[in-house]
Amino acid sequence: MLDATAVAENRHFWFKGLRRSARVLLMQSLAGRTPQLILDCGSGTGRNLDWLSTIGPAVGVELSTTGLAHGRRLGRRLVRGTVTALPFADNSVDVATSFDVLYSLGDADEQLALQEMHRVLRPGGVALFNLAALDSLRGSHSVLTHERRRYTPGRIRTRLAHAGFAVDRLTFTNTSILPIAWSVRLLERLTGRAGTASTSDLAVPAAPVNAAFNAMLSLEAAWLRLGNLPIGSSILAVGRKQSS
Repeated sequence: MLDATAVAENRHFWFKGLRRSARVLLMQSLAGRTPQLILDCGSGTGRNLDWLSTIGPAVGVELSTTGLAHGRRLGRRLVRGTVTALPFADNSVDVATSFDVLYSLGDADEQLALQEMHRVLRPGGVALFNLAALDSLRGSHSVLTHERRRYTPGRIRTRLAHAGFAVDRLTFTNTSILPIAWSVRLLERLTGRAGTASTSDLAVPAAPVNAAFNAMLSLEAAWLRLGNLPIGSSILAVGRKQSS
């Protein structure tokens, strides 16, 4: 899967939309402060390190040799490790990020990963999460990514609180493309393809379509500077490690 991701993530509207929206939430949470260290937990190819590094020094933790190879070839700072036992000291980072990682972990490992991110954060530090939303959107991509669960606002609030985080912000994203996503998943179920792994979601659409969807998600990112979105195919959440 990471080979297909590496091909798509620079141009595909979904990845571009994620980076824009995630940046909006992170910058608002930092409120003008420059982090001394950003840790991306489960970095894949490390593509998100490119934009995170414009905010502060950033390093990624990744377990797969494929992801490490892609990232290191492009000069990204990656260390081999697992999100359930991050190779960083207590209270050593200002920002911890997790982009579409938690949903592939079993319940115990999901909680361990959250606790590890909380452990490595300095008091007052923030954690940013992107999460798959809505059980009705399970399909072929879910099989490909070994998806264990999709999230609702209530589910992620409970899990973050259990790990010690205070929730700063929580919003749906990908609202504008939700009808299309629902239609694709419905078609998969009707044709029997929902239970078979497929990289079709990672194929970059034709240029005009890709540009149109990208523009729609760009408007969403602009809206997120003002408020939350009521529903969507993903959730962005910001948790904070309390100072006390």
